[in-house]
Amino acid sequence: MIVVGGEALIDLVPLAEPPGALLPRPGGGPYNTALALGRLGAGAAFCSRVSRDGFGEVLLAGLRAAGVDLSLVQRGPEPTTLAVPSLAPDGSAAYGFYVEGTADRLFTLPPALPPGARALALGTCSLVLEPGAGAYEALLRRESGRGLLTLLDPNIRPALIADPAGYRERFLARLPYVSVLKLSEEDADWLGGRVGDWLAAGPSAVVLTRGAAGLTVWTADGAEYGAAARPVEVVDTIGAGDTVNAALLHRLAGADPAAVDWPDVLAYAAHAAALTCTRAGCEPPYTAELGLSR
Repeated sequence: MIVVGGEALIDLVPLAEPPGALLPRPGGGPYNTALALGRLGAGAAFCSRVSRDGFGEVLLAGLRAAGVDLSLVQRGPEPTTLAVPSLAPDGSAAYGFYVEGTADRLFTLPPALPPGARALALGTCSLVLEPGAGAYEALLRRESGRGLLTLLDPNIRPALIADPAGYRERFLARLPYVSVLKLSEEDADWLGGRVGDWLAAGPSAVVLTRGAAGLTVWTADGAEYGAAARPVEVVDTIGAGDTVNAALLHRLAGADPAAVDWPDVLAYAAHAAALTCTRAGCEPPYTAELGLSR
C-alpha cells in the first residue's frame, strides 16, 4: 500500500464559455496523487481530514471509485478548501485559495500506518498550513524512521506562504527524512537551492519536471537521466505533476533502490502526465490508457 497524505480541495476551474464561469472539480496535490495511483492500479490509501459538506462527499466518492482506501481519512464539520486556478495561454496554472477554517488544516497525527504500507507521499498546501502541517511533518519523520520510501513534492503555492525564508528553512530540515524529492522548475527556482545540496541532505534521488522539456532525475550516486515529454494538445496542466508523483511511486515502491531503471520510470511518468494534460482539471489516466499491464 502507498499512503498519500495531504489536502483534498475543490478547484474552481475557469471555463471558456460562458465568460467568468467556474467548474468545481476535485483537486489538491495529494488528492490528485492518490486518485492517479488508484487509476494506475496501485494499492493506495489517502490520509487526510475531509469535510462532511457536499464537496467533501464528492471528493471521497472520486477516490472510492478509483479504489483508494479511505480508512485513514479523518472527517470534520469545517468547510472544504477552495482553490481558484487562473490559466495562462500555454495551459499552466496559478492559484488563489480560500483556506480559513477549512477541514484539511485540522489534520492530526494518525496511529501507526497499516502494516502493508510501503511508501508515503506528502506535499503542497498541507506542508504550509498549520496546525496540520506540523502533524504531516511528524508523520514524515515517523514513517521515514520505520524505513518507508518517502516522496516529498513541495509544489510551492506562494500565495499561501507568509514567511518564505522560514518555509525554505523548514523545507531543508525535512530532507533528511525524504527518499525522493520531486519538484518542478518553478519550485526549484523559488526555493533557490541546488540539486547537489539537496541530495547531500538526504534524498536518494531528485526528480525535476520541466514542462515541455520533459523530466530529469539526479541520484545520490552521481547519475543523471532524462525523459522527453510526450507531445500532446494541452488543455491545461492541472494535476500533471501529481500524476508524475503517482507514476514514480507506482514504479519505485517495493523496488530495489540499486536496480531502478530510471529511464523507464521517467518515460512512464512522462506518458501518464501527458495524458492528464489533454483533459480539463485533473483527470489522471487509467493503466489501460497507457497500454501497459502495470
